Amino acid sequence: MLYSTLETIPNREIDTVIDIVFGNVVKSKHIGHDIMAALRQLIGGEITSYTALLAESREEALQRLLSSAKEKNADAVIGVRFTTNSISANSCEILAFGTAVKLK
Repeated sequence: MLYSTLETIPNREIDTVIDIVFGNVVKSKHIGHDIMAALRQLIGGEITSYTALLAESREEALQRLLSSAKEKNADAVIGVRFTTNSISANSCEILAFGTAVKLK
């Protein structure tokens, strides 16, 4: 499945706009990661466990977006975007969204 942050797929023509599609995931932090993050805040630097958690979540959201597009028989998703929301003090949502299209 093709996907792009652009409003087109390069070298392809859009035949039909199908629908907006979404993929989301909600993840919570691990207590062990919070302890390490608190220590990291004291000395500075990247909190790699959170970076990895967000990267994994972003990939899951993207795969769910593409699955949603496939269910609608789309050939591609254009205008792909990501957003995050805090659900609670210990969890957040990663949402991927875009427009499912049929290509000529």
